[in-house]
Amino acid sequence: MGGSSSIKMKNQGQIALFLNGEEPKELPSLNGYEEVFCADGAYRFFAQSEVKPDLIIGDFDSIAELPSGIEHIHTPDQNFTDFEKAIKIIIKKGFTSVDVFAANGLEQDHFLGNLSTALAYKNKLKITFFDDRQTYFFVDNNVKLMNVIGKKISLFPFPLTKQVTSEGLEYPLVGTDLSIAQNKVGTRNLALEETVSIRFLEGELLLFVNLETPSERIIREME
Repeated sequence: MGGSSSIKMKNQGQIALFLNGEEPKELPSLNGYEEVFCADGAYRFFAQSEVKPDLIIGDFDSIAELPSGIEHIHTPDQNFTDFEKAIKIIIKKGFTSVDVFAANGLEQDHFLGNLSTALAYKNKLKITFFDDRQTYFFVDNNVKLMNVIGKKISLFPFPLTKQVTSEGLEYPLVGTDLSIAQNKVGTRNLALEETVSIRFLEGELLLFVNLETPSERIIREME
């Protein structure tokens, strides 16, 4: 939990970060996170909740009044988005993993900008996005997804991914090039096995996995 909760548990440097996007239908379970951060505009998710964030980040133009008793960091530099400012702070504090909520919706240019930021920092921090129905993340060239049988999985090039091969999906890929420009994307596939393996030779690949609940977690391992 956030704030001064005594039941908050260490989770190998894992942070929950809330951005100022579409409000989750319900706050996910925050047990297990080391700390909970939010952009200033995202504090509205917590205003009527017993759960409080540990840190508020932003230029504070999206919050009427800063709540007392919660640490805040003023980040007025308009050359960076709130997401990138938060990522820089998380890395500086020495954390290794962040789950990001409310990164999409409302303004889609912000959503694409958040994806671009995640790509820029994916080698410095494990970044996983969540919304009410999906989790999504960039992967390295060789990855295994665990316990995903029956789930819809989409492979989205960003913008080009060469020689993609998959195992465990209903429609396997074998050395296939995926490209936004050529309208070749691997959307709405189905996991037929508990473990799905995906590898590719070159480029960047964004994976989407459908979830049964917003608090569900997908285990992924880089090979």
